Amino acid sequence: MPSAGFDFENAAGRRLSGVLETGSSPPRAFVVFAHCFTCDKRALAAVRISRALADQGFGVLRFDFTGLGESEGDFGEGLSSDVADVASAVEAMNAAGHEVQVLVGHSFGGAAVLAAAGQCPTVRAVAVLNAPASAEHVLRNIEGLPATDGDGRVPVEIAGREFALSAGFIADLAQQDQAKRIAHLKRALLILHAPRDEVVGIDNATEIFVAARHPKSFVSLDDADHLLTDKADTDYAAAVIAAWAARYLTASEPAEAPSREAVRVEETGGGKFQVAVWAGPARFLADEPTEVGGLDSGPSPYDLLGAALGACTAMTCRLYADRKGWSLDKVSVEVTHAARTATSKDRFVREIGLEGELDADQTARLIEIAEKCPVHRTLTEGAEVTTRARPTPAPKLASLDQGDHFARMDEACAEDDPTAPCPQDP
Repeated sequence: MPSAGFDFENAAGRRLSGVLETGSSPPRAFVVFAHCFTCDKRALAAVRISRALADQGFGVLRFDFTGLGESEGDFGEGLSSDVADVASAVEAMNAAGHEVQVLVGHSFGGAAVLAAAGQCPTVRAVAVLNAPASAEHVLRNIEGLPATDGDGRVPVEIAGREFALSAGFIADLAQQDQAKRIAHLKRALLILHAPRDEVVGIDNATEIFVAARHPKSFVSLDDADHLLTDKADTDYAAAVIAAWAARYLTASEPAEAPSREAVRVEETGGGKFQVAVWAGPARFLADEPTEVGGLDSGPSPYDLLGAALGACTAMTCRLYADRKGWSLDKVSVEVTHAARTATSKDRFVREIGLEGELDADQTARLIEIAEKCPVHRTLTEGAEVTTRARPTPAPKLASLDQGDHFARMDEACAEDDPTAPCPQDP
């Protein structure tokens, strides 16, 4: 699976380090993942869930909060700093052409995405895993809060590791009204929590669910631990998030859908060369190898050309054998390409595997027929290519504002009491 560095600046001008995960097909939507308190983008849960979501067709940015991992700045400024970092991550992704529609946060990262979502107009859905209901919950895991040192920092120990928090860390936590933010989230919300979580108890999931308005969902992570160290738990969480988020996404399609006769290719903005390809009902990525500056996230142009030759060869052999009634069980074709030089043309070498009860004459005839496949003839006889500019498509009409969408849902719910259940609740 291709991973590419994605660094960006936060609102304070500090460089934050990120990794963008993509799968083998063009992402149907982009996600920003926020890691847990004192962790970084290399945490097991962050890596595994990001990659599992990429396998499900999402592009996922996981990044280090200020002062953690490979990001600049001082850690421990409070939730406000993390919220600003999430908003900066979304802004940077959007600016790169990767519109972020989903936020996912683990533990304290869950608190950050709940608080940041209101600042991110493109975000339509938020999922939190083992997240605290209040920002101050993190203080339960800090061993001792002594006076500040000479630099105005508070040295503390968290889970056996030493950190330095800002002098205003506690004050920042105290001013965070998470319940109000959750009640006015106006995004679809998914709460995933392990009932046996000993770090952030299940009562936090209850508080978040009660405070939130619809659409909201809760999924139990059963016997998972707080850090989701079991891969089966992260895979399950990613599968649930992917399935749940799908109904809230705006489709990522080309500006103008190609006809069945046309192949459409568009840059994705991922890496230097990555493009999305629409060919009939198929949709996939094409790219260049890493050694020439690509992400190696899909076949190269010459891979595709070799694939066209191989596919046409196999189909032609199959069609001929079936017409003759020959016992051809399976055709396989392997194509290699050597680039042209000053003294030679491009060269394709094609090896054809023919399985079945075929005699020598039948095998020889099929090899001969392969020489007549349409793509082979196009490559050897030449083709005419006409190039012209395509008209710029008209701008899309504005879609229904998601604020209006959730306002309509609110009409079916209690108007004055955000903690009241919706009528369809059991």
